[in-house]
Amino acid sequence: MSLRILTELSRRYGADPAFTLAGGGNTSWKEDGGRFLHVKPSGVALAEIHEEDFVKMDRNILRECFALGDDSVSFSSVREREERVKKLMAYAVLSSGEEGRRPSVEAPLHEIMPFRYVVHLHPALVNAMTCGREGKRIASDLFPDALWVDYCDPGLTLACRVRKEMELYRTEHGGMDPAVIFLQNHGVFVGAEEVEGIDGIYAEMMDKLRHYCLERGFSLPLSKAEEADRETVLELAPLLRGWLLPSSGTRAPVVSATGAFPIPRGPLTPDHLVYAKAFGLVSDHPDGEEILRFREEHKYLPRMLEIPGKAVFCAGETLTAALTVRDLAENGALIEQLAPAFGGVHYLTDSQREFIENWEVESYRASVAAGSRSGKKSSRPMSGLVAVVTGGAQGFGFGIARYLAAEGADVAIADLNVSGALEAARKLGGGGCRGFSVNIADEESVKTLFEELVSVYGGVDLFVANAGVLKAGSVKNFELKDWKLVTDVNYNGYFLCVKHCSRLMARQNAVSGLWSDIVQVNSKSGLAGSRANGAYAGSKFGTIGLTQSFALELVADHIKVNSVCPGNFFDGPLWSDPE
Repeated sequence: MSLRILTELSRRYGADPAFTLAGGGNTSWKEDGGRFLHVKPSGVALAEIHEEDFVKMDRNILRECFALGDDSVSFSSVREREERVKKLMAYAVLSSGEEGRRPSVEAPLHEIMPFRYVVHLHPALVNAMTCGREGKRIASDLFPDALWVDYCDPGLTLACRVRKEMELYRTEHGGMDPAVIFLQNHGVFVGAEEVEGIDGIYAEMMDKLRHYCLERGFSLPLSKAEEADRETVLELAPLLRGWLLPSSGTRAPVVSATGAFPIPRGPLTPDHLVYAKAFGLVSDHPDGEEILRFREEHKYLPRMLEIPGKAVFCAGETLTAALTVRDLAENGALIEQLAPAFGGVHYLTDSQREFIENWEVESYRASVAAGSRSGKKSSRPMSGLVAVVTGGAQGFGFGIARYLAAEGADVAIADLNVSGALEAARKLGGGGCRGFSVNIADEESVKTLFEELVSVYGGVDLFVANAGVLKAGSVKNFELKDWKLVTDVNYNGYFLCVKHCSRLMARQNAVSGLWSDIVQVNSKSGLAGSRANGAYAGSKFGTIGLTQSFALELVADHIKVNSVCPGNFFDGPLWSDPE
């Protein structure tokens, strides 16, 4: 029963962006009787956690970790000690679900807080204070019963520091344990015997901080432009996919655009470092040379790029990863916007930053959060591929989209039936699938589609021209309006899609050096005539000629163009429900 309660509690806080950061934070429940601890696994988002995901640990073994922090135990380095701690924590695991997930690295902190429920979160309001230069003093005024712990490296170092500070706290407070622990540049831990206690503490905490900021004239929503500058996005996003390609990369990153705001100017918390890196690039006119200089200075490519007053671009291996970077960038910007209320921004030092950047535990957490449950790089062959399927809301197109998504692609479903496209994207699941409206026979609609794709993904790697219509009938009485409809959609629509898609692909490929694909779903009727079906067969014959012509031209732009010619699919709407 309590594990179900913990799951509901975790999902509730995880779904509230006011409390969580990149799905992070961790929660735990100590079984009645005190022997076992159930804690959230590393990298799994709170909003998506299930009962079977929690890692069950033997508390007696877990407590032995603290012996490794004793000064009498010598190690050649802190990293060697942390490796030993990781192995001991693994030994304490009694069950971790089918995936064999690691317990949260902060499990020892959950162990030493003597409450049945412990919830560790990263609210922006809290971190505005914990990342403030005067945060410690202000916290003591606002929350006199809370414990403040100055920043130290995460892992056992932090757990030992907190345990020592808790012992001092008990001495000073007549044996009472702190229910709230603020960690400088990190977040907050809250403990209680019942869920209602957790909720009450967090509600009061957020209310106090909100009023504190408002009374001093600091607005809570992030000051951000509603939309990115359209011309800036269309100009830069495809180029950034190439400029931000890793040296050994075989797939261009997703580059997603949003309205302009000041991105964080330095390292704020471990979560910001793990997902968005310590520094982003701020430039009025970025180019490949500037990004190369950034990489030489920082030893990594920027994930956040701010074009002041124009746009912010966030990059990741997938759309989910890019949107996570955006969440971190906006969260960091809000912290810096509110930090003056707490004495200004307190950034992590270079040594603190470097510890996190080089810590294997954090690399594992980031890889799991990115979608690899085991912490290894995704083995799905299309992971990171941006694919577009027209006519993807139903039938043949949806089958193609479903396959691409299952193989790891970020799939954009474009359809005249926009509600169907949105529903199809929802069915596919995964953060990278989106639905878009398009009428492929209308050039303005096609142009708008590709502008939207550039804003969301930065570009396109695979375009599947699947949308089509069928009107059959004898040539002796076939209506001209029906003939024009079939031709407009099947023939002219294919041309319009390739026209605008090839412009985008050529632009991104010129920088990345990678190849892109356009695949038209043609028909057996494009290879042999079809009785009483001349309009359809003619459009399909014609587009075979287009495919061959486009292929000869666009190969110079690293674009391959092909057609596939399936047989009849009688269960699809083309035949069963042509309206």
